[in-house]
Amino acid sequence: MAGGAVGPAGVSPGTGGGHGTMDVLAALDKAKTQWYHFSTIVIAGLGFFTDAYDLFCISTITRLLGRIYYYDPTSANPGTLPPNVSAALNGVALCGTLCGQLFFGWMGDRLGRKKVYGYTLLLMILTSIASALSFGRSAKAVMTTLCAFIIT
Repeated sequence: MAGGAVGPAGVSPGTGGGHGTMDVLAALDKAKTQWYHFSTIVIAGLGFFTDAYDLFCISTITRLLGRIYYYDPTSANPGTLPPNVSAALNGVALCGTLCGQLFFGWMGDRLGRKKVYGYTLLLMILTSIASALSFGRSAKAVMTTLCAFIIT
């Protein structure tokens, strides 16, 4: 390679007879464990945690929302969300996750993963605050604003 560029573990990128991906993987296998490896694992773990946390906690949140906004002491099941509202909240959360993974993955390839990770973290903070401050006089209005903030 011109200029003597050297990749990880002292291997020149693109050498090895056209097996670029295999050369990179072989170089990573031979590389000694460094601080970079641990930081990569921690960052990937945090990304997985933030994605999974939203999906795992939505069932608990729907139960709490039912007890707060749909409490009817005369009902056989007081404080449960109607099935259509529960399905809407769960569906919005799953669709938002899918769209976010596709869009921000594409943006990460375009702008760089570190920069886009910062943008997604900022967006998650802002929409979490907005969800906590969701507004409305009726249960329907609160659920509508929650769906709007959950999908972003």
